[in-house]
Amino acid sequence: MKALQMICRLRKSKGFFVEPDAHVSFSTSSWLYDRKKKVNPYEDVNQEKYSNLVKSVLSFKAPAQTPESLFEEDALLFGPVSKTKPPKQDEDASVPRNWFSLFNPERCIQPNATCDSTIPLKIPLQRNMIPSVTRILQQTMTSEQIFYLERWKQRMILELGEDGFAEYSKNIFLQGKQFHKALEIMLSPQGSLKTRDENLLELGYIKSVQHILNDVGGVQALESAVQHETLNYVGLLDCVAEYQGKLCVIDWKTSEKPKPYIRNTFDNPLQVAAYIGAINHDANYSFQVQCGLIVVAYKDGSPAHPHFMDAELSSQYWAKWLLRLEEYTKKEKNKNVQNPD
Repeated sequence: MKALQMICRLRKSKGFFVEPDAHVSFSTSSWLYDRKKKVNPYEDVNQEKYSNLVKSVLSFKAPAQTPESLFEEDALLFGPVSKTKPPKQDEDASVPRNWFSLFNPERCIQPNATCDSTIPLKIPLQRNMIPSVTRILQQTMTSEQIFYLERWKQRMILELGEDGFAEYSKNIFLQGKQFHKALEIMLSPQGSLKTRDENLLELGYIKSVQHILNDVGGVQALESAVQHETLNYVGLLDCVAEYQGKLCVIDWKTSEKPKPYIRNTFDNPLQVAAYIGAINHDANYSFQVQCGLIVVAYKDGSPAHPHFMDAELSSQYWAKWLLRLEEYTKKEKNKNVQNPD
């Protein structure tokens, strides 16, 4: 009401008239409510007590967290860790369906007891319909192996061209052939590389394997064919000799890149295991082999890497070889069904 009287006095004193708006209304209660001072909730807080609380929190130094303390906190909050074993893999997938022993219990392990001849065996490979170890491994390569092999080939073609890559492959093949020829001469009875074999002596591969040859003796076979009469496959092994006193199937390999671990040799261990199994069940051989040796020689003459396979490791690769052999047999049967002619 005081506000209304004030407006009327101003209108009389100043000599002007203001027409009241029909929509304007005055509410003394709401106006007085808005004019009330808002209450600050923090005014009721005990400031002295609050400041002491802040100081105590800021001055508190927690100990450094450690893995053990974190595990204790997790155990307290979430309970003990549940240690569950991973699901068991299907073991049948890694076991050959038709198991055949790698070793022949009827064979003697020591060839010197039964072999009087000092001339190493050299049985020629018969060309027939029986698949070779090399063919079986090539036809059953994994998709990953095929991918990396094809990628390497395309990279070499981009670098050398089609003709250059063909020439490169030819040279690699010839160098490997010369290397094996030189080793055959050196490992033969009273064999040695003479002056006429200077090209072979100059091979860096020979220098690379020299320290390996010092541990090789008692040669029983060189460039000799083997056949597994039961599993029906053939192969041409490089050498059967004693390495550090143990009879081995020795496979000589060449490489331009270092291969310090046996896993770097891809399918070579399977090839050696296949030769061991074949020689142990081939009637042309009266002795038995239990070990293998892969020797990777280098063109630049750097020391070769020997990868020794004892009886246990050879057995592991033998199981993998049997799986590849079964896969090859299955593929060949499918081909015959699709193409009966």
